[in-house]
Amino acid sequence: MKQFVDIAIIGGGPAGLAAAYSAAEQGAENILIIERDRELGGILQQCIHNGFGLHRFKEELTGPGYARRYIQMVGQKKSIRVMLDTMVLDVQSDKTVIAVNPQDGLCEIHCRAVVFTMGCRERTRGAIRIPGERPAGVFTAGVAQRMTNMEGCIPGKRIVILGSGDIGLIMARRLTLEGAKVEAVIELMPYSNGLTRNVVQCLEDYRIPLYLGHTITMVAGRDRVTSVTCAKVDENLRPVAGTEFDIACDCLLLSVGLIPENELSQRLVDMDKVTSGPVVDQYRQTSAPGFFAAGNVVHVHDLVDSVSEEGAIAGRAAALYARDRLPIGETTVQVISGNGIRTVVPQKLTVSTEPAPAKLFLRVKQPAQKVMLAVESNGQTLLSRKLPVVKPGEMIMVEIPAAKLAGIEQEIIISLNQGGE
Repeated sequence: MKQFVDIAIIGGGPAGLAAAYSAAEQGAENILIIERDRELGGILQQCIHNGFGLHRFKEELTGPGYARRYIQMVGQKKSIRVMLDTMVLDVQSDKTVIAVNPQDGLCEIHCRAVVFTMGCRERTRGAIRIPGERPAGVFTAGVAQRMTNMEGCIPGKRIVILGSGDIGLIMARRLTLEGAKVEAVIELMPYSNGLTRNVVQCLEDYRIPLYLGHTITMVAGRDRVTSVTCAKVDENLRPVAGTEFDIACDCLLLSVGLIPENELSQRLVDMDKVTSGPVVDQYRQTSAPGFFAAGNVVHVHDLVDSVSEEGAIAGRAAALYARDRLPIGETTVQVISGNGIRTVVPQKLTVSTEPAPAKLFLRVKQPAQKVMLAVESNGQTLLSRKLPVVKPGEMIMVEIPAAKLAGIEQEIIISLNQGGE
């Protein structure tokens, strides 16, 4: 089965929905969302807690409520079609998408532009190599979330959570409310990797202990997890002998990081080794013309509102590209992570004769207080901002005004320095 579309969007989560809606608003006439699940919304459908939509819709929604809002918006656009229960097998350099589903069999979809919005996946026990037995009762936090919120069963009654990412923190609260006992949250780093509000609302409010600078060195249990052994770690993040202690439990949840899903895109575009996502410009166009990427497939976000914002940027740009109206830059300027900055997206800016404002998404390397964020090029300060507190788990967003980008030819360096009062 052959199809011809203007824009194919791979992934129907928050980034894909926002990209489709934005592309339709920009005038694209034939947009196709390809989603491997049986419904749109992605991970939002299992996130039944509130806190979504405060930035995007100026109101507090649950995950399914946020997804429903976007699904309704997309459903009002006649130019958008959806293929559910459809797995993309390959994306070729000529913008041909090969997919398969039970209804149509093998599909060959020819596109003018492709938007990657596949999201991310969780790191598993195998990725972090925890020693010990291989009993039942070890889950990723996302799997436990789906079991609890969508399948109606909890993974255990005495829980230990390794990692303080946002999903792990939220599941600590969720399982407590379901009657389970969360014995502890164990975090390798000397700081939490989740949002501050989640640490307060999900751990401190429920008196769940958080062990910073610790890790799990052993999982015990033959048929089912019976306990885990924890230990402090040194400055090199290695377990310190003699600091071990056991925690009895029947379930271990892993919240040890997320990895952008780029199996389809990594052959086609340049990848950033730090973010594990594609290198993109301010239009979210990758190194391959006509291929765009947005959301967690580019870099892992902490707020779904920023995922949707990035999807909207990619959707608008893809619609312009499909009609040969995307601004062609005269200069490409690299955006460099300087002192104290771990990642920055976009990694490059396409500078045209009529530049538009460019929004940058940043993450810092270490927690810090009273710092100055500086965006500089060729000795000129394009933007500076005083920040009272910065944390690796909380993304920073800054926007460079269009007037500051005019005439820029040298690389842009973003750095963090002490002194912000």
